[in-house]
Amino acid sequence: MTGFKADYAKATVQPSPNHGERAAGRKPDMILLHYTGMGSADGALDWLCREESQVSSHYFVHEDGRVLQLVPEERRAWHGGKGTWQNEGDINSMSIGIEIANAGHPGGLPDFPAAQIDSVIELCRDCGDRWAIAPERVLGHSDIAPIRKVDPGEKFPWGKLHAAGVGHWVEPAPITGGRFFQKGDVGQPIEALQSMLSIYGYGTEINGEFSDRLEGELIAFQQHFRQERVDGIADFSTIDTLHRLLSALPRFA
Repeated sequence: MTGFKADYAKATVQPSPNHGERAAGRKPDMILLHYTGMGSADGALDWLCREESQVSSHYFVHEDGRVLQLVPEERRAWHGGKGTWQNEGDINSMSIGIEIANAGHPGGLPDFPAAQIDSVIELCRDCGDRWAIAPERVLGHSDIAPIRKVDPGEKFPWGKLHAAGVGHWVEPAPITGGRFFQKGDVGQPIEALQSMLSIYGYGTEINGEFSDRLEGELIAFQQHFRQERVDGIADFSTIDTLHRLLSALPRFA
């Protein structure tokens, strides 16, 4: 595929050869946000468009807000890799992938420019409206692949996106003292915490053991929903924020 018409009217087409059919005719019902994690936007874009990379995304958003479309939305771009959400794998078949030019953790986690975030918001709203994507299915790469992936990171302004009508969010509970749970703890409270994460969508194993895996899933949760402190500890702020997110889901309203 050497050329196609952009699905998003403000996008410029720059085709990537890396895509395939969505499984079983699946239509996208998720938006997955990434940072590029490379030193330059041009280098990241070049890599996404090289056949040997075997990676791609549907969209690429430059620091100045310019939007490129690399893969038609009807096709399966190769951006999510191995991951799960709500007990489903093959995230690529169910999602629209958006790469956001940012050096990420390897580059010191720079701020996302306002013009770039404004473009991400407009793009997400456009995709979300056309495909009827639920707010709670606008996610970060780290949500579907904790430990393995950490993007778009704790500086990504999820609260600003939500204020503009993109994504699911509640104001994080303040960080205070009190009881907390951490790696090595076991018992029913850990099982309850695991159950809440699993119900929200994370691929959490429910076994009552606070393992490395659970710590990584909590770090992913905090990077998205409780960004002030990302430590993998289940304190009151983290648990309360998770509880209120669950309560705010339409299926529990």
